[in-house]
Amino acid sequence: MEFTIKIERYNPETEDSHIERFTVDAPETATLLDVLDVIKDDIDGSLTYRKSCRMAVCGSCGMRMDGAAVLACKAPMAPYAESGEIPVISPMGNLPVVKDLVVDMAPFWEKFRAIKPYLDDGDAEVPVKEWRVQQEELDRIMKEALCIQCGCCVSECNSMQADPDFLGPAALAKAARFVYDVRDRGGKERLELYNGAHGVWDCTRCYFCQERCPKGVDPRDAIAKVGAKIYDAGMQSDKGARHAKVFVKSTYQSGYLLETQLVPETIGPIGAIKEIPFALKMAKAGKVPNPLKPHKAKKLDEVKRLNKLIAEQEKQQREAAAAGPSAGDDE
Repeated sequence: MEFTIKIERYNPETEDSHIERFTVDAPETATLLDVLDVIKDDIDGSLTYRKSCRMAVCGSCGMRMDGAAVLACKAPMAPYAESGEIPVISPMGNLPVVKDLVVDMAPFWEKFRAIKPYLDDGDAEVPVKEWRVQQEELDRIMKEALCIQCGCCVSECNSMQADPDFLGPAALAKAARFVYDVRDRGGKERLELYNGAHGVWDCTRCYFCQERCPKGVDPRDAIAKVGAKIYDAGMQSDKGARHAKVFVKSTYQSGYLLETQLVPETIGPIGAIKEIPFALKMAKAGKVPNPLKPHKAKKLDEVKRLNKLIAEQEKQQREAAAAGPSAGDDE
């Protein structure tokens, strides 16, 4: 089958970036990586990209196809050839480009190291016997453990584009893997690493990381889990935590989000005063609900019962987690 692609080339010596078009013959089962290999072997040996396992395990071949991060070894090319489309292949986003489709992963690994990606014994005495983790305890962290550190989620992260210091979806998904590991004794010290100006609350919840993850890790869900742990630990001084607190409080009171409480309780009285001109414009446009007559759900009692049920379930989960792992026995 004949395949045509366009590749964004980058020469670090001249800092020149341009698009080149290539057409090759390859089996109809070819992936993007197969097509790149044919180009490098038969047409242009200077084409630069990463690869290793060819089985979507190592994470080396992350790149963008038509602006969306993919693993080249997992991206079939037949649909493009059959439709006549010519995809544009470019390097991943939010990371410095080294050459052609290769990006510098150093910033990625810096974020990874920053979240302390290992079990913390909290200076506790290590048990002599084997630590045993129950299946239900493993299930809590299984999705996050599937991460292959390919960087596809980081490539598409809006928050990292706006704030390069944001820890990012890959690092925070790995953080969830340790936060919810029953063997970890990092406690609040670990959570404090993630509860800062560039931590979990900086996530914009766009879900692009979740959409592009090739392994189903669901990084955004993992970030939410870490945020919940921080919230439960009483770390609620950050604007993001206060924002979440208003959601819980107002839905319990009325069954709805009370927007008139959201701003002042999230950014504080002084911040709210600064936003008065904007609020007046919204009120003039009919976008501000009457604070004296807030909306209330018709079945508010059911909402409150649900709220209490969730709170009880979360309490049971915390107690189970606090019990810790089971030490092995002689049987």
